[in-house]
Amino acid sequence: MSKTLTSDARKKDTREKIELGGLIVKAGLRFEKRAMLLGALLELARRLKADAGERARLTAIGAEAFGNDGE
Repeated sequence: MSKTLTSDARKKDTREKIELGGLIVKAGLRFEKRAMLLGALLELARRLKADAGERARLTAIGAEAFGNDGE
């Protein structure tokens, strides 16, 4: 049974990573260097901790982008 749980957990983890990669593509950043993407995400994490309003602003932008594609 533990092998099944491990397999299910791995499948879930893989699916989540694929979905997150899809966000990079959706944002038009597919061809950016990985170091730049990681730097941008680390900077974003820092800004979100410092400014709660930034989270709400970016969430609204993302929700609108999903709405434009019917997701």
